Amino acid sequence: MEKKELLSLSATALGAAVKAGKTTAVEAMEAVLGQIEEWESIYHCYVTIGKEAALAKAADVQKKIEAGELTGPLAGVPAAVKDNLCTEGVLTTCSSKILENFVPTFSSEAVRNLERAGVVLIGKTNMDEFAMGSTTETSYFGVTKNPRNPEHVPGGSSGGSAAAVAAQECFFALGSDTGGSIRQPASYCGVVGMKPTYGTVSRYGLIAYGSSLDQIGPLTKTVEDCAAVLEAITSHDCKDSTSVKREDTDFTSALVADVKGMRIGIPRDYFGEGLDPEVKAAVLKAADLLKEQGALVEEFDLSLVEYAIPTYYTIAAAEASSNLERFDGIKYGYRAEDAAGLHQMYKRTRSQGFGPEVKRRIMLGSFVLSSGYYDAYYLKALKVKAMIKKAFDRAFLKYDCILGPVAPATAPKLGESLSDPMKMYLGDIYTISVNLAGLPGISVPCGTDSKGLPIGLQLIGDCFQEKKLIRTAYTFERLRKEEA
Repeated sequence: MEKKELLSLSATALGAAVKAGKTTAVEAMEAVLGQIEEWESIYHCYVTIGKEAALAKAADVQKKIEAGELTGPLAGVPAAVKDNLCTEGVLTTCSSKILENFVPTFSSEAVRNLERAGVVLIGKTNMDEFAMGSTTETSYFGVTKNPRNPEHVPGGSSGGSAAAVAAQECFFALGSDTGGSIRQPASYCGVVGMKPTYGTVSRYGLIAYGSSLDQIGPLTKTVEDCAAVLEAITSHDCKDSTSVKREDTDFTSALVADVKGMRIGIPRDYFGEGLDPEVKAAVLKAADLLKEQGALVEEFDLSLVEYAIPTYYTIAAAEASSNLERFDGIKYGYRAEDAAGLHQMYKRTRSQGFGPEVKRRIMLGSFVLSSGYYDAYYLKALKVKAMIKKAFDRAFLKYDCILGPVAPATAPKLGESLSDPMKMYLGDIYTISVNLAGLPGISVPCGTDSKGLPIGLQLIGDCFQEKKLIRTAYTFERLRKEEA
């Protein structure tokens, strides 16, 4: 099979081709590594690439496929994972100077699940430092560029993963989503990205940003790939106290192109001031397409949308300040060498090891948790979080899923967001409520703007209702292909 033909395949199509003997896991890996060699200097999707290890693993997996030991749909498929997921013996940096030399002694449960499925790991993708950012520009290792237009950002914090999928530098990737960090870069890069219900995928081995918000999920070329990858990484894990034991994890069974009778709600709050007219038009056109297929589509008031951003950044920053206190230069990672005593070593290590955005959020988090401000900010944010969850609960009594934009606009130009952090935070307005309420959400490409930049459609479901989202997204994806 030709390299170009191989790279154009979806993950599940490649898995089927390997199983049928039309190509091999080694040929697929060689094609991907060739693509990386050709384009990585421009896009910078990866922090670490394990070329020799990947080829050796691909050969080993190929033998197991031929022996009938690996029969899953993703066996032999090359994939990448975000650099905040621990990988045994492979550098894991969170794109931060403070972890520039950290090599874990264990792998995250999500990565182990991929390995059990026969997936072959290529390397670790670039990200915003400690997942704090929306553009993948806060990485210590440099900026990732959007393969759809290298003058623009790929989104963040899972921008390296989304860009790698869009650039055909992997067949799929894993990311993490704390406030939209899978869905927003998926939208900007024109790929599919899903954040599952909180607790569906084990967080064991995921280096935490906001523990009550973080969730691992797939970035893929198609909805079918998304369902297959989610099925592979979902498992109950006693090592993660928030892991949920689920029986309904056959997500590929939801790949049915039929939305007849499905009730879809469109929040009026999502279509007001600040939404780019081209994004609005593309998303509403998608709603019309689903309506034509028999879905019952109507507008409703979600409420509390304007409180989501201050609530999210208060809670996320508070949890980050607690989670990141372990990085002090004592046990692992970067250590300042010019310190006279212990306290000076702590200060200099953290001052030199963390970037500006991480420092900003640690300070904000420490402030809202401090004596005298805890009740005024953090406790109030927790109360509003509960109110947001109730607002969604009321909506899902009436609707099967909620439809809206992923981001207010398409991908901004490189450098635009870093100059105005508040503008960057406001760009998360449509995604963060999903994390606050622990809900599943998916981003599916639904068109491009006048500059040719991708626009994403977001579908939000009730807890543990991923199948409804997959079914709706799959139907829409098929309709778009028919239109094209």
